[in-house]
Amino acid sequence: MSKPKLALYWAASCGGCEIAVLDVHEKILDIANAFDIVFWPVALDFKYHHVRAMEDKSIDICLFNGSIRNSENAELAHLLRAKSKVLVAFGSCAYEGCIPGLANLKSKQEIFDWVYKDSPSTVKQNGGVFPQTHTKMPEGEIEIPEMWDYVKSLDQEVEVDYYIPGCPPQPTQIWNVIEYILSGKELPPAGSILGAGTKTCCDECPRERKEKKLKKFYRPYEIVPDPNECLLDQGLICMGPATRDGCGALCPQANIACRGCYGPPPNVHDQGTKMISALSSVIDAHELEEIDKILDQIADPIGTFYRFSLPTSILRRKQI
Repeated sequence: MSKPKLALYWAASCGGCEIAVLDVHEKILDIANAFDIVFWPVALDFKYHHVRAMEDKSIDICLFNGSIRNSENAELAHLLRAKSKVLVAFGSCAYEGCIPGLANLKSKQEIFDWVYKDSPSTVKQNGGVFPQTHTKMPEGEIEIPEMWDYVKSLDQEVEVDYYIPGCPPQPTQIWNVIEYILSGKELPPAGSILGAGTKTCCDECPRERKEKKLKKFYRPYEIVPDPNECLLDQGLICMGPATRDGCGALCPQANIACRGCYGPPPNVHDQGTKMISALSSVIDAHELEEIDKILDQIADPIGTFYRFSLPTSILRRKQI
């Protein structure tokens, strides 16, 4: 009996999701024994033409990590969608856009101008050299992917069957999903979140919550937090109230505020507004001027509240 076929692909992301797969340690051998890995460019020498030659729906499951930033990402999203029975948005970038998605605060031209012309470290020639999709050289024509105007999550480009959140997904959660698939049990309904919980990160955080009222917020370097007390109660912006559980509250347990990488909890569409709502209940002020003064202490609000979810939020991107 032939093994089920598994594919893994890395689009616009840092590669941490790929490393997380390897972090299942010796269980990677179980994965290799259970699946016929037919595409995994970061680890094995497969080429795109190998995938194009496959029959449609011949890949049983594809773990697609990374957001859709350029024409190559989109081409592979459509190709792997066609070749896969089950396409999984694997990790925060594919699920919500994640850190690459913060580029949606700028236009493509603004990004190019800064990177290739205006940044202090750029050496300019003839006013700046910008990337071209096609360049003729003595050896032939060079083609590179075209950068798009904005970043998309995977399901904003193609239909997705399941989502595994996290930046990156925790290895234990990855293995739980793989083990469930290998068990032969019926898969959950399409569109389900796999490898995560149904509550908030606060529900699995062991710290004591006293729901204090706050007049000041701190940056992480400004205080040494009490290891047992709720970080939000201590004035640190902890995204726990606006984040799905499933990671085991690893960051708060290490004295670091939750950053929100598991995405919004169930029945919450916009993670940022959920967090703003949570903060509104802890601010110790009633006058508008004083409320503004307290909120002004929060550095980079969009980068804090929408660090992982801007492309799928109600804000989405700068309108061009």
